[in-house]
Amino acid sequence: MNRSIWAWLRLLGGAGILALVLWRLGTGAFLDGIRVLDGGALLAALAIGAATTVLSAWRWCLVARGLGMRLTLKDATADYYQALFLNAALPGGILGDVGRAVRHGRDEGDLGRGVRAVVLERTAGQLVLLGVGAAVLLSVPSPVLDLLTSHGPQVAAAAASVASAGVLILLGLRALRNRGSAKARTGLAEIRAGLLSRRSGPGVLLASAAVLAGHLATFLVAAYAAGTSASLLELAPLLLLALIAMGLPVNIGGWGPREGVMAWAFGAAGLTAAQGLTIAVAYGILAFVAALPGAAILTVRMVARRAATRRPRTVAPAMATTSVVVPAPAMGRQQIVVPAPAMAPPPIVVPLPLPVRQPAYSGSVAA
Repeated sequence: MNRSIWAWLRLLGGAGILALVLWRLGTGAFLDGIRVLDGGALLAALAIGAATTVLSAWRWCLVARGLGMRLTLKDATADYYQALFLNAALPGGILGDVGRAVRHGRDEGDLGRGVRAVVLERTAGQLVLLGVGAAVLLSVPSPVLDLLTSHGPQVAAAAASVASAGVLILLGLRALRNRGSAKARTGLAEIRAGLLSRRSGPGVLLASAAVLAGHLATFLVAAYAAGTSASLLELAPLLLLALIAMGLPVNIGGWGPREGVMAWAFGAAGLTAAQGLTIAVAYGILAFVAALPGAAILTVRMVARRAATRRPRTVAPAMATTSVVVPAPAMGRQQIVVPAPAMAPPPIVVPLPLPVRQPAYSGSVAA
């Protein structure tokens, strides 16, 4: 019951943000995000999406193998494309990831470990995004930096609260490990093996940074298609802020917070809120186009699964048991009937040799 309420709240929150933005800016800026895209922009989104999807699948392979699970890059890429399409097409934005986690876990015979591998893989990407975003937002001039500067004491208090919460979490994890909690030890061991080991850590970091660069490149394609005159240095903090907002658990397939944050950020930067909304909508369309190969993969798999269920099963022919027919002695002959297997020629009758009747002798001897 609580889960269903939370799911509805997420959808209503995303819908409410979109409704508020459209009420303030009108539908013109929203529709412009569709009109400004041409074939070149769509092809660029497909190419960038292919690169980021393969890199994300490679990151998933590294984490899964670190946890002792088998996963090939080919299977991971197909599952990741399908997950991206379902995330973009269905409300919530995470149903595709849930599906690939469950599928991989069942294939490997360990559902829990399959789910944890996907959680760690997605967490790695979010941590890199937050780290890069914080570094850029705190160093590059932007409306966010101006806001932080004008509210210095409040920002310092919030930062201290977050740091204190992090320290408490670390202390709690260490206490659980010292008490010998099996689940805590397993969780920490999987984090080290999947994200922090020498075998997987550098690759996970590299893949996450490259995927983030791909998302920013897609945003730049949308921005220049919308006709913005801002430089890359001006756009970088605004686009990173929008990517961070997309991770908020209040959206409809990724829509909602992104549009609201882009409208506010571009308006605060003097680039007009309408242009920010147009770029956000254009990015949403490009991201959906980049995930369309996942629809083809999903269709092929559904057709193959349906054909497999309709294929008739071959049943081996039943073999008949061997029976012996023994007529009465008066008939003078015995027969053994050996029937052949089902759907074979008629039974073969093999007659036995006739019994030899011995003559009766009298008690006297002939001369």
